Amino acid sequence: MTRFLLTALPAGLVLALAAAPAAHAQNAALDARIAQLATQEESKVIAWRRDIHEHPELGNQETRTAGIIAAHLKKLGFEVQTGVARTGVVGVLRGGKPGPVVALRADMDGLPLTENNDLPFASKVKTTYLGQPVGVMHACGHDTHVAMLMGAAEVLSQVKADLPGTVKFIFQPAEEGSLPGVEGGAKLMVKEGVLDKPKVDAVFGVHINAQTEVGNLTYRPGGEMASSDRFTIKVHGKGSHGAYPWNSVDPVVTAAQIIMGLQTIVSRQVKLIDDAAVVTVGTINGGVRYNVIPPDVEMSGTIRALNPEVQKQIWASIRRIATNIAESAGATADVTIDPYVPVTTNDPALTAQMLPTLQATAGAAHVREIKAVTGAEDFSFYQEKVPGLFLFVGGMTKGQNPATTADHHTAGFRIDESGLTLGVKTLATLAADYLNSGKH
Repeated sequence: MTRFLLTALPAGLVLALAAAPAAHAQNAALDARIAQLATQEESKVIAWRRDIHEHPELGNQETRTAGIIAAHLKKLGFEVQTGVARTGVVGVLRGGKPGPVVALRADMDGLPLTENNDLPFASKVKTTYLGQPVGVMHACGHDTHVAMLMGAAEVLSQVKADLPGTVKFIFQPAEEGSLPGVEGGAKLMVKEGVLDKPKVDAVFGVHINAQTEVGNLTYRPGGEMASSDRFTIKVHGKGSHGAYPWNSVDPVVTAAQIIMGLQTIVSRQVKLIDDAAVVTVGTINGGVRYNVIPPDVEMSGTIRALNPEVQKQIWASIRRIATNIAESAGATADVTIDPYVPVTTNDPALTAQMLPTLQATAGAAHVREIKAVTGAEDFSFYQEKVPGLFLFVGGMTKGQNPATTADHHTAGFRIDESGLTLGVKTLATLAADYLNSGKH
């Protein structure tokens, strides 16, 4: 019966069916080789991570980190470009056969935060940020991202003869943002052509997660992480002596009313059963003396949304609420909204295509789909241009309670380094399987 069906099919399809088992076996053998090499790289990856963790650098200042990366890629024989988007590094690995181009990305920058850990390689670096003395710390795991991608580069360099295509390694500065008025990060890398020459067909990235056990991968098709925008509201009133408030148009009281009004956007205007959203006022500044009503007050905050339409709705609501509340008090309000990062959107088709790779790499029981989160990632700028998949790698010690572990962007943030090998293996296998899939 099988013989009859095959002879009845077109010749090209018969050949494809006959070749499929051999191709599958070849890919499985390559993936097994990658897993073996990733395990062998573990001590190197941990050493790189500890060195970078001990010497963190803020966004657009990652010169030491970039130097380590560039030297490593050149040693592997890659084509290397430095100074991309100021301090970024791009490495290109040409496979042994022609084919598509896949990109792997890691971010390099630390945060202006003083570390509070007893690690022997804890950061002691100090700096001045926006005029304030502060420490510098890898409090979001970018040190692990760099180390994992360096490891993946070394692994893939050893199997390049079996790669039908090209792998582009993107080491990006300033994911956490640049200083005010300074362009940087993924947006600038895209602007400078990082996805061109050679043109990238798909991009993958991973982020360590301190609340997910080591050995696990999490992902979400479609909108996975929120957009992030900054808003500033300047309230202009009329100052007076604090003892004679009737002579004023009090911008402090007006600002307080605006802040309370903004709380109704998410609670009353966004359809939360469809999409989560956040409007947070993070700063408020006005006045210099307790008994003087100032003429002006300025506040700023963040907007998070998981849907571009909701994002635009929130922009309009902030402008309407601030302007009308100020007018009702006899004051005026200037509203500025600075779009920062779009929604991180995993391409559904690419996600479905690569899910078997994730399940084979970590084990199906250790790969799960998650709900969207209101954190943001500028990986989204790459996804605006080419299909992309961004996922999370577990970095929490097994058995710990995620509710009590130190969160990202805090002084006690720490990662279980036993989870790094899975990150190396995942990055390398995603690239290899995509190039060998024939689906581009």
